Amino acid sequence: MKRIIHILYLTGFLLFSSCGGAPETTEEAAQERTEEHGEEDPNMAELTDEQYRVAGITLGKPEMRNLSNTLVLTGKLDLPPQNRAAVSAPLGGFVKSTDLLEGMRVRKGQLIAKIENAEFVTLQQDYLEARSRLDFLELEYGRQKELSAEQVTSAKTLQQTTSEYRSVRAQVEGLGERLRIIGVNPASLREGSISRILPVHAPINGYVTYINANVGQFVNPTDVLFRIADTDHLHVELTVFEKDVPALKKGQDVLYSLSNETLASRKATIYLIGKEISQERTVQVHAHMEEEDKDLVPGMYVQARVALDGHQVLALPEAAVVQDAGRDFVFHYTGQEKEGGTVMRRFRMVPVERGTEEGGYVQVAFPAGVDTAAANFVTKGAYSLLSKMRNAEEEGGHH
Repeated sequence: MKRIIHILYLTGFLLFSSCGGAPETTEEAAQERTEEHGEEDPNMAELTDEQYRVAGITLGKPEMRNLSNTLVLTGKLDLPPQNRAAVSAPLGGFVKSTDLLEGMRVRKGQLIAKIENAEFVTLQQDYLEARSRLDFLELEYGRQKELSAEQVTSAKTLQQTTSEYRSVRAQVEGLGERLRIIGVNPASLREGSISRILPVHAPINGYVTYINANVGQFVNPTDVLFRIADTDHLHVELTVFEKDVPALKKGQDVLYSLSNETLASRKATIYLIGKEISQERTVQVHAHMEEEDKDLVPGMYVQARVALDGHQVLALPEAAVVQDAGRDFVFHYTGQEKEGGTVMRRFRMVPVERGTEEGGYVQVAFPAGVDTAAANFVTKGAYSLLSKMRNAEEEGGHH
């Protein structure tokens, strides 16, 4: 009987020992599974002290900064109407000669083309004949006034002479104005100087931007032969949607860039805001360039930023925010841990929403539960850390 009790006691002890060892084995397995899960987490990264130093990582906390809302606009470089000129031949005719090429600079009053037209000959002839008759009538008018004062001639004769004199004088004035319209000074016309060539002069200083005149070509008075642009007064012409117009005002600063520039470093100031809304529900805003560049060409596309009134927002340096798979992230420093003889610094990617950007800082909105007052984030070297993570994924190693 005693032997049976001893056997039962020994069996129970063995069973208790076996059951007591099971939790220890299960806990170790769970820890291994947790570690394995940590290694597979694509949002975790770890660096040694040496890797941390080489990556140039700097830590910092988000801070409240006064950032301005930025309005992004598009537009082009343009010229005021007085700095553009379309040149035509008022009488039309055949192009006799021109030496212009696109891009050439011309001076105001410079001869830029010659047009041949028989009507020009007739106009000069009529003017010279009318002026000669006017000289005769002017003398006759003076003589008749003297005779009438001495009652030698009748009042009717004086009236007829006066009427004819005034009529011819008006004719001379009219022909003279027609000559001035085509660029000819009537006072320069003399007998024997009639020409069939009509000179065409540049109306402004500037560069030739358009040519539609070939030697021998017949042109009508309505045809534009040349276009000239004076680029000394280029300005920025911005297109603004009507909903954004109330946020703009005269004197606001504008930063703009050309199509081949990535950084908006050129400066302008809003000078005029249009008062008419187009069919596309937009308004034109005129801005004066701070530094005029004569090498720029009217019509160039520009992208501009206008800083609006600022407000306090939570912000990090722009270098702290990385983009991965179309989303924005920052790296939260979760601390360090010693593995063997190596100290490992650990980081976790945290998704954020970007907001206003200004002066190298960007507004960030964190997910709920992130203690931004206590946490440290990577403010410099974030892309190096992201690159290390992704390279480690491709190699199948640790983050």
